[in-house]
Amino acid sequence: MKNAYRITAFVIGGSIFCALVGWQYLAYRADARLLTIAFLDVGQGDAIYVRAPGGGDMLIDGGPDRGMLRSLAEVMPFFDRTVNVILVSNPDKDHIAGFIPLLERYGIGAVVEPGTIGASGVYEALKQKGDTHATRIVARRGTVIDLGGGAHFEVLFPDRDVSGVTTNTGSIVGRLIYGDTSVMFPGDAPDEIEQYVLVLDGEKVNSDILKAGHHGSRTSSVPEFVAAVSPQTAVISSGSNNSYGHPHKETLDTFQEADIEVLNTADQGTIIFKSDGKTIWRVR
Repeated sequence: MKNAYRITAFVIGGSIFCALVGWQYLAYRADARLLTIAFLDVGQGDAIYVRAPGGGDMLIDGGPDRGMLRSLAEVMPFFDRTVNVILVSNPDKDHIAGFIPLLERYGIGAVVEPGTIGASGVYEALKQKGDTHATRIVARRGTVIDLGGGAHFEVLFPDRDVSGVTTNTGSIVGRLIYGDTSVMFPGDAPDEIEQYVLVLDGEKVNSDILKAGHHGSRTSSVPEFVAAVSPQTAVISSGSNNSYGHPHKETLDTFQEADIEVLNTADQGTIIFKSDGKTIWRVR
């Protein structure tokens, strides 16, 4: 009898596993022509998973710790153990610490970084692992990261060597584009860099979604930049009751005055959008 129970349990367990695998595969196939943008709930930090039509993917920042892997596992197909590109918008710990365990567990195609120098030991550890496990690319204005399926990420800044400036000032600013839809990513760039990008690009920064700069800090998301981007939605990535007071009231007021919807991972958890190249919508 015991053997019969074991066999029955094994069969039931195997059936459930196969059903789950089949369900995720079907879901993956159904999204094959869609762009997915997932703002991961990583606490006080940034991590955004992008999956292009056809399966090419990119992780913009890695969050403040290894907890990023748990959030990533919720949105990335379990059978995929490769991330094509990881992008370091700036080398501060809250943007990169999760990349270290990622490099140990996943195959990584390329590491894109701005060229600023991080002061922490985490940055040195990431640099060593990145040099060993992936191709290193220093981003410059005009760099285009082709994710396949018609989706690409275009670097707007830095436009020069930023190794001698602060990590926030040298942040990568860029746009994710798929068809007629786009998302603006200003990293932790302060207001003077946002203004400079406007001088370079003007109305070209217009996007459907704005990833609010520097976790909603008052040092970013100045009214002129927000008006030029003119997003439907601004997404803030911050931790609950964080010691910085992010997002700051001034930033929230700017979005409210512009009638922009504000979402915060501290309140909503992981936030996911999808795009078919014509429209972009929130699914979570």
